[in-house]
Amino acid sequence: MCSPENIKRKTILSASSHPEETDEEPSRRLGFDSHSPRVHDRLGCALTTPEPLLLVVLGPTGSGKSALALALAEHFHGEIVNCDAVAVYREFEIGTAKPGVAERARVPHHLLDWVDPNGYITAGEYARVARRVVAEIRDRGNLPIVVGGTGLYLRALLEGLFSGPERSEELRQRLRERARHKGPGYLHRLLDRLDRKAAAKIHPNDFPKLIRAIEVCLTARKSLSEMWEHGRRPLEGFRVLRLGLNPDRNRLYQRINERAARMFASGLVEETRQLLERYGAGASPFRSLGYKQALERIRGESDDAAALQAAQQAHRNYAKRQMTWFRRESGVEWLHGFGDENSIEQEALALIERWMRR
Repeated sequence: MCSPENIKRKTILSASSHPEETDEEPSRRLGFDSHSPRVHDRLGCALTTPEPLLLVVLGPTGSGKSALALALAEHFHGEIVNCDAVAVYREFEIGTAKPGVAERARVPHHLLDWVDPNGYITAGEYARVARRVVAEIRDRGNLPIVVGGTGLYLRALLEGLFSGPERSEELRQRLRERARHKGPGYLHRLLDRLDRKAAAKIHPNDFPKLIRAIEVCLTARKSLSEMWEHGRRPLEGFRVLRLGLNPDRNRLYQRINERAARMFASGLVEETRQLLERYGAGASPFRSLGYKQALERIRGESDDAAALQAAQQAHRNYAKRQMTWFRRESGVEWLHGFGDENSIEQEALALIERWMRR
């Protein structure tokens, strides 16, 4: 019976690289008899054993991704890898809906709380770290389960990103200064002139992505979209199963509204006030949903009710954008319900079992 432990892939690969010019049969140089039935069995295993499985749980905010991932991780001896762009930051807790201490104690979690609040992590940087993490999980014999709703991070992990030019702090500072003088829409208008396709995919208020896209266009003298099309290196060494959660929209919006209300009731404004004193308003997570509205409340730009309503509306709009993004992804096995529903969990278990038997 074939098993990954019995397959000496590295030996076979290294032996086949840079062959020496000699009349001796290659198998003799490697120290075994190629006519031996045992050798043929091992080579057959190497050719027929499928690559390890990588599981992805994707979907809009509030759809129960974390709950489903936790259940699947316990069932299949998995480890969870965060793919949410805000949950990577330390100390930002209430507004990120991170798994709690009890949940993290049940299965290993990775790439939560690993970026300083005043730092910034690009999709490419996330992908490099995440690829190393999923490979380590695989090498331990466990199932990597990537969970989150940041579509660009997930695409960078699975499909790779182009090898873009290095950052230019001088150019970035000039762009920031011009944006301050010319208004919040300036960067998006500039990118639209340089690369209309990229501008259509980046929100006008997402300044870090806008600046990076403009930086690439100006320093590489190529559009970001063109560089996206060439030079990407997809993730290797895994079969990828994408499970997508697609619950009823009205029920999803109700859950989103309730979760936002719980965040504010749990002290989101006070947490934001403390973090603001500690890190200043320039900390990257303050641009995220929930914290942005809490900041507006602290500054007196809204009252409690208006801040909550704005956060609820922003989260609903974000969920809509997420579904638009994920529907463009190929190969997603869609589950029509919430991740914490037993019927959805059973459907997911059955899908994974079928993939494991392939």
